[in-house]
Amino acid sequence: MEKLKFKQIISLTLTLFAVFFGAGNMIFPPAMGQLAGENYWQALIGFILTDAGIALLGIIAVVLVGNEITDLGNLISKKFAVFLSIVVYLLIGPLFALPRTGSVSYELAAKPYVPSEYSWLVSLGVTAVFFAVTYFLSARPNKIVDIIGKYLTPILILSIVAIFFSCLFMDKSNSTVQYGATTATGAYAQGGAFFQGLIEGYNALDGPAGLVFAIIIINAVTGFGVKKRKNVTKYTIICGIGAVIILSVIYFMLTYIGTVTLTPFPNGGELLHAVTSDLLGTPGGIILGIAVLLACLTTAIGLTTSFADYFHELIPSISYQKIALIVCIFSFVVSNIGLTQLVAISLPVLMAIYPVLVVLIVLSFFKRWIQHRRMIYVLGMAFAFCISFINGLDSANIPLGIVGDWVGMLPLYELNLGWMIPAVIGAAIGILPFWPMNKKKTEIQ
Repeated sequence: MEKLKFKQIISLTLTLFAVFFGAGNMIFPPAMGQLAGENYWQALIGFILTDAGIALLGIIAVVLVGNEITDLGNLISKKFAVFLSIVVYLLIGPLFALPRTGSVSYELAAKPYVPSEYSWLVSLGVTAVFFAVTYFLSARPNKIVDIIGKYLTPILILSIVAIFFSCLFMDKSNSTVQYGATTATGAYAQGGAFFQGLIEGYNALDGPAGLVFAIIIINAVTGFGVKKRKNVTKYTIICGIGAVIILSVIYFMLTYIGTVTLTPFPNGGELLHAVTSDLLGTPGGIILGIAVLLACLTTAIGLTTSFADYFHELIPSISYQKIALIVCIFSFVVSNIGLTQLVAISLPVLMAIYPVLVVLIVLSFFKRWIQHRRMIYVLGMAFAFCISFINGLDSANIPLGIVGDWVGMLPLYELNLGWMIPAVIGAAIGILPFWPMNKKKTEIQ
């Protein structure tokens, strides 16, 4: 009988947690907590749903249809599978997630100790070294990556726990940072905290990452001798739920830290470092900065390796080393836009793409009934994208004229969920009998 021991399940759960826990997971919850104020619980639930929740659904969707992201895309066609993979790898690679590892490293490990007039110059130097090391270790696999990953995740978790309990129990009367009960502002006020939390969850990029990283946990489960598809699915889901629970607890702590911090900061990275240095002293801030730097380095190496592996397989004529070099140089340039600006640029793009991924993931759970009617997937995603694309432009304050006015009248649009009803309508139209069907029916497992 194929059965994993409790110790093995815990090991796989922690591995999956470590894969997901990166730069974005550290910086977005504190910033969200400070803006959400007394409504932080609603915002936190929304954040968890679109971050860890979609990541878990993505993992389950992949394991139900196969072993990797291309198996999910093959529900529609092989060409779409390649397109889907390229989009997701770009999102979690050089466009957003990878540059952010360099930006967060600088913001937490170096910026607090640099005079403002030299900030830009030091940023160039720190990120240049960061991505040079990333390239060196990505091009030459080394056990140091495993060692850093093994010990840095626990140090980061302990640091967050220490900051959280310091916020709860330490005397703050002589603190340089102001503490107290913050008040909900902007979109987080007047009942909008939950829906704004949903949008913030996009930023962490764990949703798309779940589609790529599913193969890691699936291979790990089969590596323990579990071969039957039913059992692989069961243990993958169990470990995924465990990782989501751990992430949710960490998110709560980080959100609470932001909620009780009155002094405003431009982003979550600066807030977290300031609070740590204030409550635990300069050594605390330095330890946190070094831990985040090394954790971001581990994440950067993992992202660079997976990106270069995939694109070398896709385009064999370009060497793995050359792809890794191009990715690191590109990420170095983008990372120097600045963390706050990088987040502002990425959000409209994610608001346009995330709903499409959600529609595909949700519909994949019904593949047994959808079978070879691929237009259900195509039209569901197409209708969702038409609205989410406009929603993304709207969030970037790009004038849309009468088109924006018409789309703005859709139910739930003001809550950034206007794509949901069109997605359902598109999928329903896809059921109609006059659409061409796949010559080769989708395999039902």
